[in-house]
Amino acid sequence: MKPLPIGIENFEEIITNDYYYVDKTLLIKDLLDKQGKVSLFTRPRRFGKTLNLSMLRYFFERPVDGVSRSHLFDGLKIMAAGEKYRARQEQYPVIILSLKSAKQPDYEMAYASLMDEIAREYKKHNYVLDNPVMLQEEKERFSLLRDRKGSNVDNAKSLQFLSECLEKYHHRKTVILIDEYDVPLENAYFRGFYGEMIDFIRSLFESALKTNESLAFSVITGCLRISKESIFTGLNNLKIISILNEDYGEYFGFEEAEVEQMLNYYAREDKMDTMKTWYDGYRFGQADVYNPWSVINYVDALAANENAFPRASWSNTSSNSIIRDLVEQADFETKAEIESLIAGEKIEKPVHEEITYGDIHDTRDNLWNFLFFTGYLKCVSQRMEQETIYLSLKIPNAEVRSIYRNTILTWFDQKLKKTNLSALYTALEQGDCDTMADIISAQLLDTISFYDYKEDYYHGFLAGLLSGSQRYLVGSNRESGNGRPDLLLEAYSRRGMAIIIEVKISEHFRDLEKDCRRALQQIEEQNYEAGVRAEGYEKIHRYGISFYKKDCLVMKL
Repeated sequence: MKPLPIGIENFEEIITNDYYYVDKTLLIKDLLDKQGKVSLFTRPRRFGKTLNLSMLRYFFERPVDGVSRSHLFDGLKIMAAGEKYRARQEQYPVIILSLKSAKQPDYEMAYASLMDEIAREYKKHNYVLDNPVMLQEEKERFSLLRDRKGSNVDNAKSLQFLSECLEKYHHRKTVILIDEYDVPLENAYFRGFYGEMIDFIRSLFESALKTNESLAFSVITGCLRISKESIFTGLNNLKIISILNEDYGEYFGFEEAEVEQMLNYYAREDKMDTMKTWYDGYRFGQADVYNPWSVINYVDALAANENAFPRASWSNTSSNSIIRDLVEQADFETKAEIESLIAGEKIEKPVHEEITYGDIHDTRDNLWNFLFFTGYLKCVSQRMEQETIYLSLKIPNAEVRSIYRNTILTWFDQKLKKTNLSALYTALEQGDCDTMADIISAQLLDTISFYDYKEDYYHGFLAGLLSGSQRYLVGSNRESGNGRPDLLLEAYSRRGMAIIIEVKISEHFRDLEKDCRRALQQIEEQNYEAGVRAEGYEKIHRYGISFYKKDCLVMKL
């Protein structure tokens, strides 16, 4: 049985070592048919972009060592597509560059990392120095860039110059493949050197993709569509294929038939429903796709244990910082929208495809757009009104929903640690029901719920609020008297106080008082007080608290 290629993004390694491969080679056919000069594919992280670029490299690249790698494509779909496609195999010099390494803490380190990647590509093509047609000054410039000693101007034009050198040697124009083009920009934005990085990337891309007569064609991948004005100024030959475009949708991510085939191969076809719930839900163009990274990880777990639980594998591939930003900066309206999304409902937002990282926090709409294009939301329908396209957005699947929930829980926990709730504890001890209700309601308004306002949610919420006190041990549903009170607070010393709390949920706002009295009646009827008196407590407060969504009422016996 074939091993699964977890974390392997090199096409040659996957084929040579006989890993399980989901055939996406017809991407080659579509690229050649559509003849785009510069194609930019924007897809979420871990949706196969790097592997696809590696596949393109091995198909188009002329062997520099004289060893053909055409056998890597034996039996794959592109070989049955026709002679006109096979005739293009191994016919081009190829430059392939990943910008992932530029994720560094400052501009100097990020810039140095990019130059390391470019120098590595120069070393790969060092053979061009044997070309007798190459001028001495060109050889010297090539050597300087290979050895990372080029000037800033030479560095900015390094991809253009390398492609010119390759064309001189091979007598063929060059294919340029650039992976994760926006990683340096995203990192620079969050690290505080966005302006410097965007200036360099713009210069690098303009010379390589706009004024480069040695360019055959280029394919670029990234997560976010950056506006032309920021780094693609004047690049009229650029075709941007985002997740909203109608074509190329099936080449990034797994279609349902591909997932079913994989599960059948590993004899785990009974897990298809779980796979669909957790990892399906994306729509790219006309294609419905699954998250490939998560699918492979889950199938790998199932291959070892047929009862393995699905996990949020994708959440570990990035910091999810944009969701954290959304949650931390959310106003009342945004919190309500997040609650609706987690409950499985839709929200509608205008689409802005051309944004920069600098624009993300300008408006809330930009933040929602960023979440959509990076895979944290999916489009279920769209409409146009007054020249503006509006998208109906939902959370795509259980995996992403768990990312939202975990982010919210972490945020709430950290927020509570910074919140001074001494007034709440004082009100509890003094029997000040109005102050307690005001503080609890204020905290409810300031948080985000994803439990449909059931009793368990309010139990956990109150326990979280009250556990910050250093004077009380907080217990939930502990045995006391003839039953279990919802919450029981006991001072560490028996000379202190015990506090009994019973919680009720109201169906309507007008029912708050009735349900609060019902809670107090239950405390009496179940004799919850007897248990704490038996433990030695003499000072005991008994509270009924009723909730309706984000309102509460507190009453005391």
